[in-house]
Amino acid sequence: MYFRRLRSDSAPIQAAMKSAEIRETFLRYFESKGHAIVASSPVVPHEDPTLLFTNAGMNQFKDVFLGFDQRPYSRAVTSQKCIRAGGKHNDLENVGYTARHHTFFEMLGNFSFGDYFKRDAIHFAWELLTGGYGLPAERLWITVYAEDDEAYGIWSAEIGVPAERIVRIGDNKGARYASDNFWMMGDTGPCGPCSEIFFDHGPEVAGGPPGSPDEDGDRYIEIWNLVFMQFNRDDAGVMHPLPKPSVDTGMGLERIAAVLQGVHSNYEIDLFGTLLAAAASAVGAAGGAADPGSPSLKVLADHIRACAFTIADGVIPGNEGRGYVLRRITRRAIRHGYKLGARKPFFHSRVDALAGEMGDAYPELRRQQRRITEVLLQEESRFFETIAHGMEILEAAIAPLRGSSVAVLDGATDSHST
Repeated sequence: MYFRRLRSDSAPIQAAMKSAEIRETFLRYFESKGHAIVASSPVVPHEDPTLLFTNAGMNQFKDVFLGFDQRPYSRAVTSQKCIRAGGKHNDLENVGYTARHHTFFEMLGNFSFGDYFKRDAIHFAWELLTGGYGLPAERLWITVYAEDDEAYGIWSAEIGVPAERIVRIGDNKGARYASDNFWMMGDTGPCGPCSEIFFDHGPEVAGGPPGSPDEDGDRYIEIWNLVFMQFNRDDAGVMHPLPKPSVDTGMGLERIAAVLQGVHSNYEIDLFGTLLAAAASAVGAAGGAADPGSPSLKVLADHIRACAFTIADGVIPGNEGRGYVLRRITRRAIRHGYKLGARKPFFHSRVDALAGEMGDAYPELRRQQRRITEVLLQEESRFFETIAHGMEILEAAIAPLRGSSVAVLDGATDSHST
């Protein structure tokens, strides 16, 4: 049921899976391998003061990795709601202008708490990618930590990946998180060497393989990171062995969906197609218009997810902490709608489309649909009043300058009014 024909040729990937099917295939595959399906934790980690938002699938298992918490299972699989819009992991200003940055995304992950380790993690990943999802083996590249001979040997001798497609990434002392193939959640906490899996989009796309000078191009895209948890880094930077070596993996749903659906941007996948259409409709109803490829539409499609899930988990817009981040995201979306010509509240009306698209996987969207809409409408109404007042002041200041040979606006004009 969960496997497609294994392909070894380089023909285009066929019979593209929808995002919901990709998520379900991932969960059911690992369930068949003895993993407990664990519900996503909230995007607001109320019991972890070290995090502003949940930013990885392993966050809810942090104490399990450290040996402080016991669960009735030693293997788990999740589709985790994540937000990266504050703190160390902040992608906010890139959203809308790149192919893969989001404030909200879903992280597919499988975990082992002292059960299996590198060998099984690697074999599971390869079997799912080439069998379950039908990716051609020869278009997959692998990176391993420079000193991890064990992982290199498994990929080479057992999986059969040619040496030219396995790249050792050196220990870059200047890197902070996963860029040197040694993964850390942050400055402290569980960490260990990792092995990344890349998909090659083909020579028609610019960019070089991982580890090369041209690695930042779009040809080779990382789709899955297998982290082999072995240490806990303390406040002094000292690495202590974990009670039991464990596994933490992460594969962005949006990224793997783009690969499986044959597109080069996450915003071209089926899920975003619905949200982009809803954004265009909402802006149109508010007096605006937008080209389908507008970066502002992408901002709106992305930001409604972050805002809705944050509100569903108990946050409201404010001037501090998570409330301030929520306010920033909401108002950034409204500003982009205003750029497209929207002159009245519109953003809140898109909660219905989001609940329809993701409500099956995350029922809290439907349960709190009305509340989310009301919170966004209230914030949106206030901000539109602020924009209208500011535009009145600006127009009043500009009016006397029209037709003047020196059309310069004094920086101090009405500053007390703003």
